Amino acid sequence: MENRHLLASDNASGVHPQVLAKLAEVNQGHVPGYGDDEVTQRALALFRDHFGAGSETLLLFNGTAANVLALKGMVHSHETVYCCEEAHLQVDECGAPEHYIGCKLSPVPGLRGKLTLAKIEQLLAADRGVVHRSQPRVISLAQATERGSVYSLAELQAIVAFAREHELLVHMDGARLANAAVALNVGFHELCAGVDVLSFGGTKNGLMMAEALVVLNPELQRAYPYIRKQGMQLASKQRFLAAQFLAYFEDDLWRTNAANANAMAARLAEGLAAIPGVTLTAPVEINMVFAQLPTDWIEPLQQLTPFLVWPGETHSEVRLVTSFDTRPGDIDLFIEAVRPLSER
Repeated sequence: MENRHLLASDNASGVHPQVLAKLAEVNQGHVPGYGDDEVTQRALALFRDHFGAGSETLLLFNGTAANVLALKGMVHSHETVYCCEEAHLQVDECGAPEHYIGCKLSPVPGLRGKLTLAKIEQLLAADRGVVHRSQPRVISLAQATERGSVYSLAELQAIVAFAREHELLVHMDGARLANAAVALNVGFHELCAGVDVLSFGGTKNGLMMAEALVVLNPELQRAYPYIRKQGMQLASKQRFLAAQFLAYFEDDLWRTNAANANAMAARLAEGLAAIPGVTLTAPVEINMVFAQLPTDWIEPLQQLTPFLVWPGETHSEVRLVTSFDTRPGDIDLFIEAVRPLSER
């Protein structure tokens, strides 16, 4: 197989060697199933170290399940989840929240992927207490967002304060939480202060197929083990999910991986910005670069690496995503492919 490092998505990357080694290490003998094993208990203790002694973590297979099951424990079918109109929850879950929970997603106009509280406040005023309308219950935000932006700690605190004032719960989609934590130079606990339930991602940052649902609000915790089982996400051989998180947290591998992905995106943005005809359309905060390219450049560049053409009126804004294993040479190769296009 050709050793290609693509810029299409951090889902295209492989598995970090330390994760594979940890999987091999725990693949010895027989242990109790469904999480009643020593490996899983060690992993859950590490989650408590990062998120607080009062948190409860459930290990899952994928991010869609993490988001949907998180909301399943927060809303009833007659209630509403407010999320950004560009949120993965709204655009890329194939209607899973609505189908599985029966609740309503209310997309809110955002700014570079971030929620606007003023709009939520307008919706609250129009909907709350009106029997004909779904009732407000949850604000769901992504950290980092689908647009590659990162909420500052002050912005997060403002959302949490708003939610408390209006008797709402807060869900965080943390598929790229590690990248956001590196960008802000903070730990997970600080980054999630006031959040009720977190979807914690690992697959995009070097794990094989491991995500987690972290319930930070003790009042919500009782039902989640049953929600996970009913949601078909209780792994029988759970040690193999847990082992991935052991490797992830040991020696701060999560931080090392995210730092490399972020740095490679910054290198890519710097190189593209120097090429005539390329316009960066957003600040680069994590491992995503958004840029406007001439339309006739896109096809030849996609021969080198697939990448997403962002939906919109221009049809020439693209998203390039770096990964934990992206190398400087991968970035330089792409830049060298772009430069001649500007000289034609």
